[in-house]
Amino acid sequence: MTTLKDLQKYLNYEFSSGCYTGEDYKVFQTKYINYLKAICRNNRWKLVNVGKNHYCFSAFIKGGTENKYVYISISDVRYFSNEWYKHILIRTAKNEVDYHGGFNQYASLESLEWKVAKLLGELPF
Repeated sequence: MTTLKDLQKYLNYEFSSGCYTGEDYKVFQTKYINYLKAICRNNRWKLVNVGKNHYCFSAFIKGGTENKYVYISISDVRYFSNEWYKHILIRTAKNEVDYHGGFNQYASLESLEWKVAKLLGELPF
């Protein structure tokens, strides 16, 4: 299981670049997605429609209690250093293919779980 600490090792990391996705990014992306899956499992959410791109990705999280969705996206890790950690795009969505959704908001990886819960209306308190 990937932890936040596993991903923090990539802070200030300089990813490879080129016309093909580098192995270092593929490993990072797998760890990041596994971390998101763990967050979802802990909250009875579901990670759906993961869009793996060249050096960035997006995904939708489906709420556990209602049919609500949240869209998340990280910027290209080669050009936006540490934004994958400090500046994650997050917004509400109508379904798992609604790329326009609600208003853009941002969260750090540390606060992402709380922010998702808030947007899904599933805060534990």
